[in-house]
Amino acid sequence: MAGRSYIPLGLMARVPLAMLTIGVLTLVTNVSNSYAIGGFAAGAIGLGAAVGAPVGGYLADRLGQKPVLIVAAVVNALLVGAVVALAYALLPEHGAQLGDASTLALLGVALLAGGTSPQVGPLSRVRWMALSRKLPEPERGPMVDTALSLEGTADEITFVLGPALVGLLASLVAPWLPLVLAAAMTLALVTLWAVHPTVKVVGARPATSTSVGSVGYVSPNRPNWFLVAVPVAAMLCMGTFFGSAQTALTAFTGVHGSVDQAGLMYAIMGASSAFTALSVAYWPAKFSYPWRWVMAAALMTAGSAAFLLPTSLGQMVWVLLLAGLPVGPVMVTIFSVGSVVAPPQWMGTVMTALASGVVAGTALGSSLSGSLAQGSGYHVAFLVPIAAAGALFLLGLAAAAVLRGRARA
Repeated sequence: MAGRSYIPLGLMARVPLAMLTIGVLTLVTNVSNSYAIGGFAAGAIGLGAAVGAPVGGYLADRLGQKPVLIVAAVVNALLVGAVVALAYALLPEHGAQLGDASTLALLGVALLAGGTSPQVGPLSRVRWMALSRKLPEPERGPMVDTALSLEGTADEITFVLGPALVGLLASLVAPWLPLVLAAAMTLALVTLWAVHPTVKVVGARPATSTSVGSVGYVSPNRPNWFLVAVPVAAMLCMGTFFGSAQTALTAFTGVHGSVDQAGLMYAIMGASSAFTALSVAYWPAKFSYPWRWVMAAALMTAGSAAFLLPTSLGQMVWVLLLAGLPVGPVMVTIFSVGSVVAPPQWMGTVMTALASGVVAGTALGSSLSGSLAQGSGYHVAFLVPIAAAGALFLLGLAAAAVLRGRARA
């Protein structure tokens, strides 16, 4: 339906975004010798994306994806290059103190870089929704489930490739290289994805229609924005888990190895997460979205508690493999819930709002975990992802109750 080039191009076009947060974390931590400053810089990326992603989604809904993505690709590539230049030009000059004007300037540019990051993943989901409308009604639900499972797997694969590239290039060459590569990939690949023929199926100002999905949780006439807020809040918790886990792992590898290895370690969790995300397409339809969410989030909470146990890199590898297994299904399920509660004419805005929840949470998690790692060590920093996973479980219970009543009504 989308053409043979769409899936691989969409996969590679989102790799730079997966490199950005941990690339900035690695570079700034390396240059400043401060986990706190590195965490705040990564948090600035996330905070910027949290604000910029819904704005980009709204503009894509109103103006079309093509012009919005092309402008974002060019501006973002320039700003990421500026982050690298400022990190080396400003931070060593004043000994990298958090309150220095040079450090604040770097954080400001990182904020703008995050705000202009192209949201390929959410907008790709919008294209699949539009493509599914060409199918007969009975085939739409399974097609959407499969497409969202594929998109979740693509996200998880980029969470493997992005941190792995950062870890390899930073440790083997220099910490600036991953961000320079990310800027170049953004400029080339996002532009190519922006002009792909599938962009024609979304257009600008999509007409109002019934929501596409396997269960009717939303009314096209009276959309319930509270239902949209539930998965957005869940993505905030998911991002908090990601950001705090990245930063706590950076502190862990700093004690038991080198901070340059943090990206490679984090990629291990993404690998197992990608595998299970793909499996969601084959889960039985009777296993409803809310209860998928509850089960996977419960396993995620139990797995993240194991972060406190390892005392070596080898032990942490096994913990990351196991902890990553429920992460992919949670993400796929939350996006699925978002797709069936979103008003169709606002699909791009809602999908990017879900993504912005992830990056806003990443900012929060990076900042909290970085401060705790700097002051109390990595053990205390790992309490943040554990708490985030627990909050996801509680939101899953709330979603199950609310959506079950809505579907019955």
